[in-house]
Amino acid sequence: MYNFVTVCKIGYILSDFTLVLLAAGNSTRFKIPVKKQWLRIGHDPLWFYVTNRIKESLPDVAVVLAAHPDEVPFISSMCDFTVVSGGETRQQSLKNALQHVSTPYVIVSDIARACVDSELLLTLIGRKEEGDVIVPALDVIDTVTYRNETIERDQVKRIQTPQLSKTSVLRRALDTDQEFTDESSAIVAAGGTRVFVPGDPRAAKLTHASDTAVLECLDAPSSIVFTGNGFDVHPFEEGKPMVLGGVTIDSPFGFKAHSDGDVAIHALIDALLGAACLGDIGMLFPDTDAVYKNIDSRVLLKRCVEKLHNFGFVIAHADITIIAQTPKISPYKDEMRRVLASLLHLPLSRINVKATTTEHLGFIGRKEGVGVISTASVHYFDWKNG
Repeated sequence: MYNFVTVCKIGYILSDFTLVLLAAGNSTRFKIPVKKQWLRIGHDPLWFYVTNRIKESLPDVAVVLAAHPDEVPFISSMCDFTVVSGGETRQQSLKNALQHVSTPYVIVSDIARACVDSELLLTLIGRKEEGDVIVPALDVIDTVTYRNETIERDQVKRIQTPQLSKTSVLRRALDTDQEFTDESSAIVAAGGTRVFVPGDPRAAKLTHASDTAVLECLDAPSSIVFTGNGFDVHPFEEGKPMVLGGVTIDSPFGFKAHSDGDVAIHALIDALLGAACLGDIGMLFPDTDAVYKNIDSRVLLKRCVEKLHNFGFVIAHADITIIAQTPKISPYKDEMRRVLASLLHLPLSRINVKATTTEHLGFIGRKEGVGVISTASVHYFDWKNG
């Protein structure tokens, strides 16, 4: 049995260890819109909760987190540890993370192992000198067959993470094209030594949505509703079609813009991102990227909604105010509501579109362009109660 005081007394310096957490998966087996690393525990996304839970037991370890490349900017803005782009496979993500490890030992775990206990972590550290990799494992209590042959179950183990490895040994073991599903398998295949320690049933892996029911360490998400505001403006440009709120407007001019210039959808995207604290439209769809040249803004909104859903948010409502001296917006408001409701996956009762003028004041009053203010609200996906 180990605790933090014991570890310190026997001379193990936590600065000799780096914690690598793998969170780059696509959650394809999770079968709900939210990626499991973004499930909210209170206010914290799962990747943040798991990291802090381990850091409470190992306060001085360096942390490297491998995330999906699209998520690296968002995760980096929410934490103070090293965040790297993951790869196509778990093993490639680990290899990318190891490039940022300079300590003699590395502890590797998956964000999906949400309820790792401090005793297990300190046991791994306390036995670090016994092998090239120290591995928690559970005995198998059911009868096991393989290719219709019954296997001696006392010869079978359920391997868990986190696993503690000698960094140099793990790097050499992963210098191969062969794919492994855990560190110890790679090290053993390369001729290294593996030592098992008792695993912890509470450190079950979150793979399917139903697994959340057995992970007792996870609290329900907060029920707070968040509100964001967005504002955008575009000048007119002759010879272009005008699109507002996803609807084509009868007008001799459109908007000068990198995309189709749908100023209403752009303001709405900023409101949604603001409510979720996920930056702004320029961060998600930079106007320096040629791929967005003349793009239909409905496509951008659809991607924004998908991003919010993946990151654990549910959209509650949207309100849009279009400020225009020309053209007349009233004939198009109902159609805009229908289009936006479909894109946001909301009933019409939660979408509001208003229009006003500036009473001939300013550039809008001079009929040089249109401005839009939008407000949107979101809340966390309640994975606990369905």
